[in-house]
Amino acid sequence: MGMRQTTLSVALEVKPESFDHLSGLLDALRDRRSQNPSGGTGPFADFLTTVPAVHFMSLTAFPGFDYDPLFVIEANFDGAPGPFWAQLETAIGPDLRAFLRCCKRPLDHTGPLYDAVTALDSRAPIAPYLEARTLTPTVYHHGNRGMTRDRILDEGKLFLGTRTELAQSNDGGPSPYRKLTPVEIHAKLRAALLPQFGWLDQKAPARIPFTQSVGDYLRLAWFVLLVVFALSIPGLVLKSQLSWQWYVALCVGLFAVFTGVLYRMGKPLPGTATPTRFSFLTFFLRHLLVPVAIAVAAYVAIAATVSAPVWSWLGHKAFWPAWKDMAIWAAWSGASIAVTVAGILVWLRWLERRDASQDAPPVDPKMLREMARREDWIPQNHMGSVVLIKPGVLRAILIRVGHHGLHLLLRAQKAARNGYLGSMRTIHFAHWARVNNDSRLMFFSNFDQTWESYLDDFIEKAHAGLTLAWSSGVGFPPTRFLVKDGASHGRQFKEWARHSMAVSRFWYSAYKDLTAEQVERNYRIACGLRKKQLSEKEAAAWINDL
Repeated sequence: MGMRQTTLSVALEVKPESFDHLSGLLDALRDRRSQNPSGGTGPFADFLTTVPAVHFMSLTAFPGFDYDPLFVIEANFDGAPGPFWAQLETAIGPDLRAFLRCCKRPLDHTGPLYDAVTALDSRAPIAPYLEARTLTPTVYHHGNRGMTRDRILDEGKLFLGTRTELAQSNDGGPSPYRKLTPVEIHAKLRAALLPQFGWLDQKAPARIPFTQSVGDYLRLAWFVLLVVFALSIPGLVLKSQLSWQWYVALCVGLFAVFTGVLYRMGKPLPGTATPTRFSFLTFFLRHLLVPVAIAVAAYVAIAATVSAPVWSWLGHKAFWPAWKDMAIWAAWSGASIAVTVAGILVWLRWLERRDASQDAPPVDPKMLREMARREDWIPQNHMGSVVLIKPGVLRAILIRVGHHGLHLLLRAQKAARNGYLGSMRTIHFAHWARVNNDSRLMFFSNFDQTWESYLDDFIEKAHAGLTLAWSSGVGFPPTRFLVKDGASHGRQFKEWARHSMAVSRFWYSAYKDLTAEQVERNYRIACGLRKKQLSEKEAAAWINDL
């Protein structure tokens, strides 16, 4: 049975007069950990044992511009939140209490917990307060999904063991592995490493258990059905009031009007277009036509089955005649979905054409230098960002529906389950969450390589998903239909992202020398060595990772 991976954050408003003091406390915690910003060594190495489930953790203080400053605890770990918070309190409880005293007292039901935790000489447990203030991400991605921290560390040690064995197996003489076939290399290497790594004789736990996989697909299917139902509601209402002739005429007329308006409004405003081969029509015909048809058919069948007993009782009909009546009604409403979608797109595009974007958002030079000083010490880096969310009813609905759909898709999509966003595998953990009564959008990411190359990867390989997730942010580059342009404005997007970032004053990585791709390489090597024998084909593929 695979262990649950958890991504969460706690966002707390800071007293403005205490922001500098909080920043100093965070820096002091970092300095106690290690003088080297890469971390993971020195006095803070015991963090590995006191918080044994954590993969990555950051403590960030965002300065206040539109709101009071914000203190955010971001964590990615194995298991449930309760034990993690308890372990964190054991590790740095006095520091956490000092941080919380810099924060404002919440006005909701958690106020008494805050009072108990921050009182003078208080020894009240901190974990219940942090658990009560925990935010659930709206979208998250796990680059090495299903890999526990202990497994990543163990397989990292195994990889180093293979390096040592291959390099030193004959005390500097000719390697005995040089003339062996891949099958023989596997057998000899396994025999040499088994005494040191006895777990190679154990069956590897499933990274994504069967029940979890089924749950991912079922939740996505249920979400799609709910969206189809919501989009069909106008059709349900109209069909109940109109004859089929008037209903068809109204739907055809509205669809023609909406598509005509979209044709004129869909063109980019001067200077905002980005080169792209993406076509909504091509994408729909290749990827969405069959799923949409299946979803509508499933909706018709389910709606008829659910409503038939009631209609049978009201209309004094047998079940099957009643089911047929309901199926016809549901089918008529399903046919109106295209009209509803076209109307929503007209409304959305009308808003997008009036959105303001920032061509050169201001960035504090001192903060920029501080962020740059802390980057690129190890193969991994970290970023945190908070942006305002554009107002309006449609935007409020779209950011919730869009984020939830993107989240479910990332859990079910094959490429994302294998750690890829688009074609990029540089992300360990990333998530979005809404804060300040859903008026701001917060993003955190733990990734490989430099910040510049990370965003370049996003812009080139996953710009549509990035635009969908972030296009509701105030000042985001000009966007069309939620996914086009937007993040493809490379320079403008990077400056907007830098403007929204803050210094990661404390950041911890449990395996600071491993990239997301190296974790997968170690995993493949370990899977091969767990097997007592490999076929020639399996061995030939396996040896490429050595």
